[in-house]
Amino acid sequence: MAGEHRAAALRTGDAAAAVMGRLDHGRLADMNGNAAPGVTGDGTARTRLERGRGALGPALQLVHTGRAPTRAVLTAQLGVTRATAGAVAAELAALGLIRVDVRPTAEAGAHGRPSHRLAIAEHGPVALAAQVHADGFRAALVGLGGRIVATAPACETVDADPARVLGSVVQSGAELLRETGRRCIGAGLAVPSAVAEPEGTALNPLHLAWPAGAPVREIFAAQVREAGLTGPAFAGNDVNLAALAEHRHGAGRGARDLLCVATGHRGVGGALVLDGRLHIGSSGLALEVGHLTVHPEGRPCHCGGRGCLDVETDPLAFLTAAGRTPGPEVSLLDQARRLIVEEPDESRVRAAIEALIDRLGLGLAGLVNILNPDRIILGGLHGHLLQAAPDRLGAVVAERSLWGRSTGGVPIRPCTLAHNSLVGAAELAWQPVLDDPLAALA
Repeated sequence: MAGEHRAAALRTGDAAAAVMGRLDHGRLADMNGNAAPGVTGDGTARTRLERGRGALGPALQLVHTGRAPTRAVLTAQLGVTRATAGAVAAELAALGLIRVDVRPTAEAGAHGRPSHRLAIAEHGPVALAAQVHADGFRAALVGLGGRIVATAPACETVDADPARVLGSVVQSGAELLRETGRRCIGAGLAVPSAVAEPEGTALNPLHLAWPAGAPVREIFAAQVREAGLTGPAFAGNDVNLAALAEHRHGAGRGARDLLCVATGHRGVGGALVLDGRLHIGSSGLALEVGHLTVHPEGRPCHCGGRGCLDVETDPLAFLTAAGRTPGPEVSLLDQARRLIVEEPDESRVRAAIEALIDRLGLGLAGLVNILNPDRIILGGLHGHLLQAAPDRLGAVVAERSLWGRSTGGVPIRPCTLAHNSLVGAAELAWQPVLDDPLAALA
């Protein structure tokens, strides 16, 4: 059967057929060429083959998220035999996705033969990731494991025409692909707007001059095709994608119900991961936390209300509270971050830090009462505020949430990934490969 699959692949150019042939052989023999135990006939072999193919996606996800650093761990996590786990790892290596170190050195004090180590292939395929925000846009290539392979210089001008912006960012990504010679498996886009499903339209790009309801996914996909890139194209809200990236590779790893709140260049966004899956609601519009009221007599908000998180805890609000007039030389986020890092004890800066933390704490406490997360992560300026006064924010959330004082509060941590929205955009493109490597890479 293995030979037939390989012959079919040679005749038709079907990569999946070739891989199936290698997988069939892997099911029937271990890494040393010995017959796998329990194989007594063609029926059992086919069963092992299908079971093994079905394990490729789960196995790749385990390596991708760092939960299977060795073949022994992979065997235990998948609940399969050592021979099957070895064959699955070999197939993923043959696809150019992972690397198997068959002769690892034992750690000091370890007993017995060390298990084969599994790692992401250093020169494997990549996803094109793009992000657009109020102060510019950026393209990057992101490999498995959430590793940024290359980035293009950021652009600081966002045109009012989405097609022009997305065309420019895709061209930047295409140039990176030409320079690196990497294979592209797909593309993902992060935008500062709720993205309606299933249409893929940006309903409220408030801090961009784009029309409401712009079909960003359709435009992005068209630009990807025009650039001659292969693979599907996706689009999503930037904070949703930041939460997804942090849950798989950063500060949210291991959390079951993860709440992410972040302020980037303008405004505030939120996202929720429930039981390991991003929760976007019935049509992609869940967790618009920026419009929680935290200061009823505060600034007017774009939504028509007053004192929302969106206008009370973003970089512009911080600079205003600190008595600083924003300048055009760098982004609002960078100006606010510099103040917190370089002048945290200056009286007006310290007062601004405390005021924004108190307002952010009120919003987080309300979300804790509703969602009961087991961890909160904060991105952008909010992460820097947390680091500037960690005890104050935790105390406000505990004091204002129903169970805070009795449970000690919810752990609150800053996001840890650089460019997490870019990494999350790449996760969208990687998902078909994680689901079924053979089908996606055929």
